[in-house]
Amino acid sequence: MIEQHEVDGVPTLLAPADGPMRAGLVFRVGQADETLARKGITHLVEHLALFSFGATDYHYNGVTGNAYTLFHTQGDSEEIATFLTGVCASLRDLPMTRVATEKEILRTEASGRGTSVGDGLGLWRHGARDFGLSGYPEWGLQSITEDDLRSWASRYFTRENAVLWVVGDAVPTGLRLDLPAGARMPLPQPSSALPRTPAFFASPSNALGWDTVLPRDTESAVFADMVERRMFRELRQEAGLSYTVGVSSELLTADTVLVTAIADALPEKQGALLGGFVDLMAALRVGRITEDEVTAVLGKRCDDLSQAEKNGGRLPGQALNLLVGNEIEQLDEVLAQTRAVTRDDMVERAAEAYGKGLLLTPVVPGPAWAGYAAAPTRSEQAVDGTAYRGRPDGDRRLIIGSDGVTLADHGEFATVRFDALAAMLAWPDGGRRLIGHDAIAVSIEPSLYRGLSAAMTAVDRRVPDDLRVDMPPRSPDMIPSPARVPWRRRLRARLRVPHVAILKLILPSAMLSLACLALAIGIAVVGFTGDRALQSVAAFGILLVAAARYARRARAVIRAMR
Repeated sequence: MIEQHEVDGVPTLLAPADGPMRAGLVFRVGQADETLARKGITHLVEHLALFSFGATDYHYNGVTGNAYTLFHTQGDSEEIATFLTGVCASLRDLPMTRVATEKEILRTEASGRGTSVGDGLGLWRHGARDFGLSGYPEWGLQSITEDDLRSWASRYFTRENAVLWVVGDAVPTGLRLDLPAGARMPLPQPSSALPRTPAFFASPSNALGWDTVLPRDTESAVFADMVERRMFRELRQEAGLSYTVGVSSELLTADTVLVTAIADALPEKQGALLGGFVDLMAALRVGRITEDEVTAVLGKRCDDLSQAEKNGGRLPGQALNLLVGNEIEQLDEVLAQTRAVTRDDMVERAAEAYGKGLLLTPVVPGPAWAGYAAAPTRSEQAVDGTAYRGRPDGDRRLIIGSDGVTLADHGEFATVRFDALAAMLAWPDGGRRLIGHDAIAVSIEPSLYRGLSAAMTAVDRRVPDDLRVDMPPRSPDMIPSPARVPWRRRLRARLRVPHVAILKLILPSAMLSLACLALAIGIAVVGFTGDRALQSVAAFGILLVAAARYARRARAVIRAMR
């Protein structure tokens, strides 16, 4: 039975359980509340708050998720009280002398962590904001100041924006949660970068990923269990295509959850894995679900819920429910709702899940044959502005206008508008990278475009300071430079004409050279006197004709180059 209490104005959940005493203080703030240009600020606050504890005899840690930040510990009552009291004291007065060091620690942590399949799905579903930010590096660390940290902590790490949970017989004696006053912060509204679903995108990975948005209810939880059961049986046990399969659920809004499925595979089995997963989801969608299967899934889920109640595993989730404005769910209520789920509920939920699904596949081409639309990788329109020709590829154009920038490459556009800018990365050497809300990015390298340097000032003026990220200097080998291209290819790019036109330009030049040679020989041999004058005049006439033809060609070339 979960009891509700209050400690220093912070709502508190208490539940006795088997095993050691545990506790956690969770705040309603995470990566989804940040901007791309300041991504990493919540994680940095978490690290600063934990610095003072160093090495202890009890376990503690911090977690920064998409929608929450958690400080949790395990130990006796006194150790838990000491830890959580100290966390709150640190949050009120962050150790700013540690900022530079903790930034370096976070960069080191990121370099060893890599990017997960789930992060990639979030980026493609939501773009470069809110729940899509987990797919990006913590670029904001470079620009975050001490004032930024103080402002962020005072806004989000408050007693009204926190919930405490304790797995034990009583709230620890001597616990103080001395947090500033504030307000409960709502969840950010999830954005979408997908014009339609179901959709897919290809990514170089050794795993397949899929996610979907479903109502936050018992039916969705049971459906997630059913998908995992099917994946384990069909993709691992029967087909031997995957070793690790798993399905998880994450709170997206107070009323919706994001269900994510992941399966790994060897490179030679990725095509078969894709086909197997698509068939699995299609079977669920058309109702190939038996009553016995539903009964088995429900039975296991009820057992898991009962076990979680005994060991305190349900308490962190219920604290998060309370934090986003939902009611606490007691075990008896959840078990009754679970046992009431029917086969028809699963068929209906499967169809909804398919319709909102996003599939990450390591296989190219993707499953367009199964009704999945390719997620957009390009923009539909270009901005109006000045075009700068690329080096050495003249067919590549960078367009800079008052509304944004566009990279036009052989008829395809990548556009970032200034009014939909998530961040601009700026390097000291003049390089820029603009990233839009839809995750479309345009790189501007002055060395790759003719006459671009002066236009960079105009771009910098259009970007607000809070969207600019000043990056550290790049090594010379990391700065792009024009590739060396054979002169024939450069000439074709400049003229924008096929090989035949090139020949028409070269032949008159050759004729002119031959005519000059003929005239010189004629003069040397016969001169302009006597009965040989006619030959000299003829040679000169040939020269004039060739020169006229070449002049016309040259004029056309100059016109084409403008």
